[in-house]
Amino acid sequence: MTADVDVRHLSANFGGHVGSVGVGLVNMGVDIGEQYYTDDMEVEDGHAYRRRHGQIRFVTSDNDESEGDSDIESVGPPRPPARETSPDVSSIDSNHIKEKVLRESGRWTSNKKSRLTIPTLAHLMQRREIGMDARHHFTKGDQCLVNSRFLPNRYEKLASYHHKVFCGTYSQSGDIFLSACQDQHVRIYDTKQGNFELMKTIRARDVGWSVLDVAFSPDSNYMIYSSWSDCIHLCNIHGDHDVHESLVLSPGEHSFCIFSLMFSCDNREIIGGANDGCLYIYDRESNQRTLKIDAHDDDVNCVSFADNSSQILYSGGDDGLCKVWDRRTLREDSPAPVGVMAGHVDGITYIDTKGDARYFVSNSKDQTIKLWDNRMFSPKEGVEATKKAVSSQRWDYRWQQVPRNLNRKKSVSGDTSVMTYRGHCVLHTLIRARFSPAFTTGQRYIYSGCATGSVVVYDLLTGKVVKNLDGGHRSCVRDVSWHPYENNIISSSWDGTVGKWGYFDYWAHEAEEGEEKLGEDLEEEDDGRFSYRTRRQTAFKRSDRSRCKDEKNGCFNKLYD
Repeated sequence: MTADVDVRHLSANFGGHVGSVGVGLVNMGVDIGEQYYTDDMEVEDGHAYRRRHGQIRFVTSDNDESEGDSDIESVGPPRPPARETSPDVSSIDSNHIKEKVLRESGRWTSNKKSRLTIPTLAHLMQRREIGMDARHHFTKGDQCLVNSRFLPNRYEKLASYHHKVFCGTYSQSGDIFLSACQDQHVRIYDTKQGNFELMKTIRARDVGWSVLDVAFSPDSNYMIYSSWSDCIHLCNIHGDHDVHESLVLSPGEHSFCIFSLMFSCDNREIIGGANDGCLYIYDRESNQRTLKIDAHDDDVNCVSFADNSSQILYSGGDDGLCKVWDRRTLREDSPAPVGVMAGHVDGITYIDTKGDARYFVSNSKDQTIKLWDNRMFSPKEGVEATKKAVSSQRWDYRWQQVPRNLNRKKSVSGDTSVMTYRGHCVLHTLIRARFSPAFTTGQRYIYSGCATGSVVVYDLLTGKVVKNLDGGHRSCVRDVSWHPYENNIISSSWDGTVGKWGYFDYWAHEAEEGEEKLGEDLEEEDDGRFSYRTRRQTAFKRSDRSRCKDEKNGCFNKLYD
């Protein structure tokens, strides 16, 4: 395998089509990811596209390499991401979000001394029993505070397929889970009362490469999915009769794909981001595309509404920029965003909103997540600096290792982000990162999939990794979804599995020193589940005993840590 291509022989060797080059690379074991190529692309345009994305380099007679390419390595197992030991918190400490998150997660008090006098769960329960400021119950913040001590720590495999899993998300109520796989099937699971039972399987239509995104309607009665197709598809979840409609977007392109899509909160419109750099808005009442907005200079990888009003929306693209749009002023003849956020040095893979029309996070191929305040737009020089940094990238995240210079801590001129998070790996595909639920955590955390097969959980205010959930998957975790009302995370991986991370009390199941458990004893299986084995006198393996001690020590940490 080589990334060096002599373009004089490119057309001759692959029949004159760049799309055939993509097929050839796949046959050599290279996964070309979301950016899928077809034979309809012109050779000249294809060369420019592939060179911009680092897939080919022009080989000269002396075969010299530029300094920027010297640290780029070919495909291989992802290197463990470097964690940042001392994140810069100067911006977030002076931003209103700090007080907001502290209040919502139960950690805020105007009296700092009082804040330090509630170090453990026992103290919190004691205060509840003696009145707790005239209240005899836990507030929502108190509940979030308690839940923070029981973060997911144990893996259970829920489903296994023969192809890569691209998408997996809970509904707003948490009663339904939607999973999309490269086998061209969308599976709907019933997750009520801790179950995970298959309700319905939908055979996707007109699929190129894979189903790339799925989304629930606000009432969870319908779902939509997208792929390399001129249409997005609408299907019903409930009902005796199946609905499977094609919603034509009429892009006017030979090779077209919606990478990200979402319902508006009033259920009237569907918004999508496409590989032609445009935003598409489809009106469900008139049953037609109503707007096509020229939004980015490259692929639009992610879109999201800012809140339930469906008026403000965000988009992120391979040009490294996040843009804020006002739905009420969108016009095809004047596609001007409200503002632009600059600071990443490579393409954006995902955007998730906090739901308050003010804050959102973006995941990027530059191996960082950034937190943004949409009142703090980047100046023109910041936008130009980001464009320059992105255009200088000469690697392809789909089959090359992360260049070592990307792991160096550096900032772009005009970066207006509130916080930057480092400690996960973005390779192969558009990996997603999200805010943790408001109900159980007060949105205290940001969590992300990782190319190493783990799920990484960050503290939003400190930027530190508080949980690295590994050992469950053997390949890239593309999508992650935290149950809105329960303390579990479902991860969807390219190893073909869907797994659930839940809290398990190792301490409670540890045999005390000198105690022998007779009869049937609990032991961990290879797939992360538990089964009972006879003739064993210990409850856990030595590795579990070691982890038990860590969990036990963590129980006595301050709740405000």
